[in-house]
Amino acid sequence: MKIQPIKKKLKLYGFNNLTKTLSFNLYDICYALTREQHQEYIEYIDEEYNADRLVKILTDVAEIIGANILNVAHQDYDPQGASVTMLVSENSIACREEPIRVLENELPGPSEAIVGHLDKSHITVHTYPENHPDKGISTFRADLDVSTCGRISPLRALNYLITSFEPDIAIMDYRVRGFTRDINGTKYYIDHKINSIQNFIDEEKRNHYQMIDVNVYQENIFHTKMLLKEFDLDHYLFGIAKKELTKKDKQKIRRRIKKEMLEIFYGRNI
Repeated sequence: MKIQPIKKKLKLYGFNNLTKTLSFNLYDICYALTREQHQEYIEYIDEEYNADRLVKILTDVAEIIGANILNVAHQDYDPQGASVTMLVSENSIACREEPIRVLENELPGPSEAIVGHLDKSHITVHTYPENHPDKGISTFRADLDVSTCGRISPLRALNYLITSFEPDIAIMDYRVRGFTRDINGTKYYIDHKINSIQNFIDEEKRNHYQMIDVNVYQENIFHTKMLLKEFDLDHYLFGIAKKELTKKDKQKIRRRIKKEMLEIFYGRNI
C-alpha cells in the first residue's frame, strides 16, 4: 500500500492541544538451541512481523482510533528487524464549549471508532529480534508508540495491539501532556477519566497475566507491566518438540525461559 502525503496545511482553529501517548515494549520468548535454529527463528520473526504486516497492524490501529493516514514510511532491515512510521490526522468536528470526555468509562477497545478534532499525530513500531549466544534463548521485542494530539485517546487500540502481538511480557506507559482551554480560557490537563491502563484490556486477557501498576496520578502518568502466568513449553520450542526432550531437559529449558521472562519483567538480572 502506498500512501501519498497531503500537501495542504491543516487548520488548527479550536485545536485540542493535549498530547496523549501510549508506548509499549512487547516481548516474545523462544528456545532455539542450535545456531541453525537461531537463524530459522530470526527468519520466521522477520517474515511474521515484516514491514508490510506491521503496516497492516498500524492501519488497523488508525481505524480504531478514528484517524486518517497521511503518510507511511516502512523499512525491513538486514540482518533483521523492521520499522514503520505513520503520520495521521483526524476529521474535525464542530468545536464545543467544553472538552469532550471521550472515555467516560474505562472499557476495553477496539470499540466503535471515535472521531475527534486532531491534527498531526503519529504511530510507530520498531522490531528487535535477537538471541543469547549459548543459552538457547531468543527474544523478539517490538517497540510501539501511538501518539495523538486532540480529544481522543490511543487507549482504544490497546486491546487490539495485545491481541495482534500476543506478548509474553508487555511494558506499557500512557502519558497525557500539555493542556487545552475551553472557550472561557480555563485550562484542562486531561480530558478523560483513567484509573489504570489495565481497565482498557478485556478481562479474559487480563486473567492470563500477572500485572503491576505504577501510576503518578497528579502528573497524568500511568505505567503497567504484564507477565504471562502459565505457558505450554511446546509454544516456546523452535525446531524441536516437547515430546522429543527428556524430563530433565524440559525442566532446564522451562527454567531458562522463566528466568528470561522474569528478568525482562523486573528489569534486572537474576
